Amino acid sequence: MVALATPSRNPATGIRQPSRSKMLATSSPVPILKTAKETPTAGIKHKMEDMNLSLSPSSSGSSDGEGLPSPRKRARVQFKDVEMVSFDERVQGNTGAPEKSAAVVREEVRRAIQRHISGTDSEAYDRIKEIFSVDPRRGEEDGMFSYDVPTHTTLRYHLLGLLSNVASLDRSCNGLVNAVLNSVWLGRDESYVKLYIRFLGNLAAAQGSYLGPVLKMLVTYLGELPKGTGKLPGYAPVLVPEIYTRVHMAIRHIVHLIPSGSGSLSPVLSMQFPFDTDSPKANIAYTQNLIRVIGYAPELQADILALLTEKLVKIDVQIQVDMDDLDDEEEEEVLHAVSPGAIVFGEDDDDDNASVASDDSIDAESQRLKTIKDNVLKLDGMIDSLFAYYAPTFASGTLDDKENTLDLLLSHFQSIILPTYRSRHSQFLLFHFSQSSPDLVDRFTTACIEIVFNKMQPAITRQSAAAYLASFVARGAHISGEIVRDVFGLLGGHLRDLRDLYEPSCRGPDLRRYGPFYSTAQALLYIFCFRWRDLTTAATEGDSIEQVDELEIEDITFPPMVKEALHQTIYSKLNPLKVCSPAIVSEFARMSQHLNLMYVFSILETNKRIRMTSFRNLAALADPRFSLVERETRAGDDLGYQLDAYFPFDPYQLPRSRHWVEADYIHWRGIPGDDQDESDSEADDFESDDDLSDETGTDEE
Repeated sequence: MVALATPSRNPATGIRQPSRSKMLATSSPVPILKTAKETPTAGIKHKMEDMNLSLSPSSSGSSDGEGLPSPRKRARVQFKDVEMVSFDERVQGNTGAPEKSAAVVREEVRRAIQRHISGTDSEAYDRIKEIFSVDPRRGEEDGMFSYDVPTHTTLRYHLLGLLSNVASLDRSCNGLVNAVLNSVWLGRDESYVKLYIRFLGNLAAAQGSYLGPVLKMLVTYLGELPKGTGKLPGYAPVLVPEIYTRVHMAIRHIVHLIPSGSGSLSPVLSMQFPFDTDSPKANIAYTQNLIRVIGYAPELQADILALLTEKLVKIDVQIQVDMDDLDDEEEEEVLHAVSPGAIVFGEDDDDDNASVASDDSIDAESQRLKTIKDNVLKLDGMIDSLFAYYAPTFASGTLDDKENTLDLLLSHFQSIILPTYRSRHSQFLLFHFSQSSPDLVDRFTTACIEIVFNKMQPAITRQSAAAYLASFVARGAHISGEIVRDVFGLLGGHLRDLRDLYEPSCRGPDLRRYGPFYSTAQALLYIFCFRWRDLTTAATEGDSIEQVDELEIEDITFPPMVKEALHQTIYSKLNPLKVCSPAIVSEFARMSQHLNLMYVFSILETNKRIRMTSFRNLAALADPRFSLVERETRAGDDLGYQLDAYFPFDPYQLPRSRHWVEADYIHWRGIPGDDQDESDSEADDFESDDDLSDETGTDEE
């Protein structure tokens, strides 16, 4: 597997790729070389037609005429789908000289190349370079005369000549090759595009040193297209979808023709990924086109999806960092300014230049808000494309297909998402598709539990896995009560083992030394706050959630497993209520009292008087990714340290892609009969989660 990371574009590194046997989703589009119609991928509406690139006479001709009409015929007859300039006789520009035949041009090209290589004479070689260097779109701008622009026939004959002599185009002909690679070809007629693609394939096959430049040139057209692409004088305009189709046709031809093509393409795709400062349209278009590449190069599936996940996480985290600096009104402005249809593809955007020019005149604060909005648009469009790519497999694939694809998602989760603090939306791909079936729910929860229980894993990784597990079980709407109880029991048993390990040497709460215990305890409390109904005795005996809500408070009881796990954890010498997030602790205290489960406010009062001076140096010793929060204790100026209230599956806020997960998560539901306003309760309520921040919160309906 070829790594996508390249130092020139600073992608994330260290991706663990899944095994080849598990990384290919059977829902990947059918290779487009074998069918006349490609299966749509990732919401991109396109049709890739098989194009005959052979050297048969019907395609381009193998005779001197190379399949072109005789010089007596007008150009209009051959290129009926393109508006060409009419000539009474085939002539070169406006000079009046008759066009040379394909055979003559081919021989001239051969001689020019040979003389250039031998160092005898480069004049003819330079003239050929000039033919391909002319941009017909710049004629009016530069005052170029019409006879300076080569005719379609001249250009085609010279390209045929190069195709016939491609074996001679060694490194000494680099200038000519670059002129051809940089020439205008996407806006020309279909027959020329076919010929050009054949030339690219033969060049890369015959001269391996040009494979990289050829692929790089093609990949540059997978993002936002330069203005005017596809529009040439004398030709019918080529629309954006067709331009992308032509580029994919060329890439497909090369990777199928050359065995090393895929391996060379992988790092190019990474290197050419749009910069952070590029527009949302560039990022979304590139994402959709990379997904399209998987259709004809399935061996790159794992590489491409890992690259996209890396970029998603990077943008996601940057958004959270930037949002921390905004007040509530500014956050609302950002969200309301981002509409689901903000990015439209396949249309020319004549306002792009105006918007860029206006950037110079706006103040720094407005520019900062614009940058955040652009990043939200990027993230929203990119993740929406990935949802659309994965969806068919989980909707109609076999169980093996689903498990293999989920394994691919899990590999990205463990190597990219899990180690990254403050990822806010990227993980919802796994959240959504893991709930496709009970088997997949079990697969994801098992993966998280194995990390939480694994003593060989770094403490920070175990802490993050506990947060993901708790948030998934608490928020997942399609997670059964049986799974909730199973996970709760497993976490309770794990806490018992950790108490046996830590309590003999415990002198007080210490997040650095006992981090796995506190993160697991916080996960237990969080699950209880959201799924306490599934933990009741009535639910264990088969009652539905609605039936539990109809019970009187005094009739609600909990089985011994639940009560013992909570009681032994809370009253441990490790004192988790001092270290766990105050927001979660306060909500648990209020709920457990109302449900007659236990009264812990006395512990909270005692904790206010506990000094943490023995652990003053904790901040310097702890890994910063522990996301410790410094808080003043009421007993003095000592600093206490609590776990952050980070639970990664709090409600999803991206407007365009939100529809994928709207039915997937449980909203906050209060306790029946508890009409007390939470703002007046003894405990602080959860912070609002109706924004893009990473803080845990309740979402009252």
